[in-house]
Amino acid sequence: MTSTDTPGDPSSASSPEEFEYTADPRWKQAIAEYADYASAQAAVDRLADAGFPVERVAIVGFDVRVVEHVLGRITAGKAALRGAAAGAWFGLLIGLLFGLFAPGFGWLAIVAISVVSGAVWGASMYFIAHLTTGGRRGFDSVETLEAGRYEVQVEAPFAPEAARLLADQPARPVN
Repeated sequence: MTSTDTPGDPSSASSPEEFEYTADPRWKQAIAEYADYASAQAAVDRLADAGFPVERVAIVGFDVRVVEHVLGRITAGKAALRGAAAGAWFGLLIGLLFGLFAPGFGWLAIVAISVVSGAVWGASMYFIAHLTTGGRRGFDSVETLEAGRYEVQVEAPFAPEAARLLADQPARPVN
């Protein structure tokens, strides 16, 4: 990297308070590394409890991967129940919207009819959609992003103070 590629020397600032915020990642220094997100979050929480300006901190995940957690088997009945629940919520929204313009207690009937209609339509649509897949996706799952490790990074002028505050916390310090 040449001197034109790097920002000015952060040590030349007279105090961290005079440091202007920048989103440039080259201004960040890794002060600790953790195996899980909860530990990195606890470190930032500890900095916050000590009065450190946590708006100068970032938690960065590395070696990110997608993990699909299988929740269970989907049957036609479960698909219909999910559809009924989704349709009922949509029906409630539509019923409340149209119910605003109904005189007296007529809005209550509109809401009830909308919820029931939504549930019936939702159940039938989800049921049909499940049958058309032919069992190619007979399970339910949730996808999550997980990182192999997490670094706590701090803007350069604030890094020494943050590292000092975290010094007695178990972590794998970054050189």
